[in-house]
Amino acid sequence: MDALLIVFASGLISLFAAFAKKPWLVVSSAMAGLLAAIIVILNQLQTGKAFFDFLKYEGLLFDDLALVYSLAICVLALLIVGLGYERFKENPVHTGEYIGLLIFSTVGAMIMTAYTDMFMFFLGLEILSIPIYVMAGSNKTDIRSSEASLKYFLTGSFASGIFLFGLAWVYGATGTFRLWEIQAKIMEMESLSPILMIGVLLIMASFIFKIGAAPFHFWSPDVYDGAPHAVTGFMASVVKISAFYAFLKMFIVCFGFGELLGFWQNALVIMIIITMFVGNLSALRQVKFKRLLAYSSITHVGYTLLVFVSNSMGSVMELWFYMFAYGFSIVGVIGVGLAVNDQEDRIEAWRGLGKRNPFLAIVGIVSLLSLAGIPPTAGFFAKYIVFSSAWANASWLVIIALINSAISIYYYLKVIATIISPVESGQEKIKLSPLTIGVLTLALIGMLGFSVIVSWL
Repeated sequence: MDALLIVFASGLISLFAAFAKKPWLVVSSAMAGLLAAIIVILNQLQTGKAFFDFLKYEGLLFDDLALVYSLAICVLALLIVGLGYERFKENPVHTGEYIGLLIFSTVGAMIMTAYTDMFMFFLGLEILSIPIYVMAGSNKTDIRSSEASLKYFLTGSFASGIFLFGLAWVYGATGTFRLWEIQAKIMEMESLSPILMIGVLLIMASFIFKIGAAPFHFWSPDVYDGAPHAVTGFMASVVKISAFYAFLKMFIVCFGFGELLGFWQNALVIMIIITMFVGNLSALRQVKFKRLLAYSSITHVGYTLLVFVSNSMGSVMELWFYMFAYGFSIVGVIGVGLAVNDQEDRIEAWRGLGKRNPFLAIVGIVSLLSLAGIPPTAGFFAKYIVFSSAWANASWLVIIALINSAISIYYYLKVIATIISPVESGQEKIKLSPLTIGVLTLALIGMLGFSVIVSWL
């Protein structure tokens, strides 16, 4: 709870610091607050609380799992804020609002890791989502940004409505919003209530909407394409990690046993297969970077959903490792996209990056290799952990995921080939600010450092 209050306070301070019209003051206060929250979380992890010990707590419980997920959220938010500063400062009048909204969205993400009842979950979901609706449309000179904001708002609101509708059915079957009470009520049932089953399907549908899995993925490419780079990176990393854990927590605690487990897992398996193929096959013909990233993200959603069918006791930490490693990769490629600064966001604009800025080329190549799951990057170990965990329960599904991983290598290598290709006439050297270099260095360490840690384990 202390870290949550610190992050919220840093968001308020960032808004007030904007009155000075000094962007460096705004970003300094925001990053200092996130750094302080990281330190507090690391300190609290020394004491520890029992996992899912809901009986003693109302609303929020920052147990060890919530803390480690909040740690990942704060680290990725810190990197995204630092990465986006070069663009945010171009409009000093609104720098405070831009960074403040990202910080407040981070608060919502942290609430989604620690909720103990459905009401608090929905509150965290909306605190997370509403600032992103605004931020997606913050590039006022680009019509695509306005389109992204509107599409994200409409589809996000629709998904929230579906969730509330599903929650009403679950409440009708159990008579409570508290997670542990819902679990107890379901375990007391002699047979599954049709009302409960409808509610679970509706909640799962809202989850599929929120994470951008097929067949409810149509908003994702347009929103990723139209939103500013930093916002796209925030959606692909912070928003995804909080949404995945929040729903995994809900489905493990409330719906993760007996006949109910097989009921929703069978429906999810079909969506996993569709999601992986839709994401990969659509990515093959993309010529714009953020649209490629969007379809790549859809594919990774399919890989990540394997955690929900693994039936492994360690699935929560497997999800954490996968999403944290994926988040570092996203920070890396988003940083390259920001530095290239092509108005049309063409992949072709990355041509000759190896000559124009070797450090940037290294970050881009490692990030793409990590997204592809090539050793020795963190992405490889993350995929290995998730796939090996799901193998015992759904080996045929893992084989399909491996086939899709092989397909994805093609379009990642195509971008890498563009990076190392000769420089065209008229292309200038790319200069990076010290803050951008620092953020990309941390992302690079994250992508390679995770590999070292896992290999030792």
